Amino acid sequence: MKRLLLAAGLLGLSLAAQAGRYELVIDEGQVRFSDGVRPALTVNGQSPAPELRFEEGEAVEIAVTNKLDRMTALHWHGIILPYTQDGVPGISFPGIQPGETFTYRFTVNQSGTYWYHAHADFQEQEGIYGPLIIEPKGREPYRYDREYTVLLFDWQDEKPERTLANLKKQADYYNDQQPTLGDLFRDAKRDGWSAALKDRWDWGNMRMAKTDIADVSGFRFLVNGRDTEQNWTALFKPGERVRLRIINGSGMSYFDLRIPGLAMTVVQADGNDVQPVTVDQLRIAVAETYDVIVQPKEDKAYTLFAESMDRRGYARATLAPRAGMQAEVPELRAPRLLTMADMGMAHAGMDHGGMDHGAMADGEMAGMDHSAMQGMDHSNMAGMDHSAMAGMDHSQMAGMDPGAMSHAAMGQANNPDYAAGSGIAPEPVEGGRVLVYGDLKAMRPAAGYRAPDRTIELQLTGNMERYFWSFNGVKYSEAEPIRLKYGERVRFRFVNQTMMNHPMHLHGMWMQLDKGNGQFNPLKHVVNVAPGQTLEVDVPVDAMGEWAFHCHLIYHMGSGMFRKIVVEAADGSTQPFYSEQPAAKESEHAHH
Repeated sequence: MKRLLLAAGLLGLSLAAQAGRYELVIDEGQVRFSDGVRPALTVNGQSPAPELRFEEGEAVEIAVTNKLDRMTALHWHGIILPYTQDGVPGISFPGIQPGETFTYRFTVNQSGTYWYHAHADFQEQEGIYGPLIIEPKGREPYRYDREYTVLLFDWQDEKPERTLANLKKQADYYNDQQPTLGDLFRDAKRDGWSAALKDRWDWGNMRMAKTDIADVSGFRFLVNGRDTEQNWTALFKPGERVRLRIINGSGMSYFDLRIPGLAMTVVQADGNDVQPVTVDQLRIAVAETYDVIVQPKEDKAYTLFAESMDRRGYARATLAPRAGMQAEVPELRAPRLLTMADMGMAHAGMDHGGMDHGAMADGEMAGMDHSAMQGMDHSNMAGMDHSAMAGMDHSQMAGMDPGAMSHAAMGQANNPDYAAGSGIAPEPVEGGRVLVYGDLKAMRPAAGYRAPDRTIELQLTGNMERYFWSFNGVKYSEAEPIRLKYGERVRFRFVNQTMMNHPMHLHGMWMQLDKGNGQFNPLKHVVNVAPGQTLEVDVPVDAMGEWAFHCHLIYHMGSGMFRKIVVEAADGSTQPFYSEQPAAKESEHAHH
């Protein structure tokens, strides 16, 4: 049966090319929601941007014209290409100035589900984001009858520059779930007054709230540009196998996604084929993509339900045999609460809402070793070293008060991607299976798989009081580039010293996520590092030039959690062995 390529066809998002040439115009425009229109940045008059469909092996030209009154740039997220075509102002090229047209030129040497977005200021959050689908040359190792793109987004009516200014003025500006006196009485009834008061005292000492899971709230969650009332709908015939290309194009929001009544078989992660794994729910970090196949056999509608990680809202769509059909929309689950486990037993160096915010100098978070945490006095932890926290069983650590933990967190099975006893690990619904990173095994063994030549440790650090984010306590504006040698294999060890998830994105090269599956460790362009956890990836350094490396939370990236990576040849050259367009002179600062 010929597959029905309806990826976003119901919205008219697809953009056809003439002989591999595409034309995109970035301008001011508007989006229409269920309660009216909003100003937005658009590509070819729409947001989300048009779906681009390439074929593996295709040589493409994408002419991008800037009609804004400010510089812009498009980044092809997850696409392997010459660094001069990567679209990062100040690193790849100077950006596209008002009134200018820049033509990106590269050959597509991969296939799968990807996306593209602005990489200038906060324009991505204002509406410049869209799907990018690459058809493979050969047959895929799974079959399906039709496919749809499911592009998730967190829309803000507020200008992102104002959001960042509010965060810098007041760390918890958007936290509308602060603990109340009623919460204290409830906790005391459940755990006893001693445990409840101690818990409140401990969080107070750290100057943070256990509800501080996401920096920003008040989003309108969208599927393919439609809000929950507009209810984007995908049609199927009962018994068909339907491929859903799920992309999290959000600026700040993680989603726990499920389709009640339908199991999802994951067949791709970040554009790369994986050995099929069937789950009931998956958490999709900012900028990740997952392809799943579902097979609705009944003549009825199903709800695609994507709860935000902090449970403040959800994105919703419908799969149905006929237009206009709807299914029941689940209730939002109870709000999540951080636990001491998510703090890595209360990080000292973490000033994201943690400990004494203003007390530490910007660089003091680097180089701290926490390998010996047993029996520590967590109320006075300044100046400690957290670098060896991977794999620690926080539930067994001396001095921890189990009564301070959420009962829901204690009762659920431990998720290996999160600290034992985490309050924000994805919770299963009715005993269903939740996807974890260890489930992701590459369909084919990695070519040239070997032990890394060296390890670079990056501590993920932040200061919530001043709202800056960093690697090793050093902001991008004050940091030296990370220098790699062409042909080496480098292990990056991410040590998360904060109580937030961080989706780490490497441009231009793959990260092989090490979850103990050897040469079947999957290739990803984004990996999530959970609070208080350590995650390792191996990078085959196979792309000359200068690349961006950053947290994909847009306000973290814009506040300093960003590095430039320089890949050099043995002679110190950074120029690629081929060049499809001359490299531009680097400007003083990268715009991101």
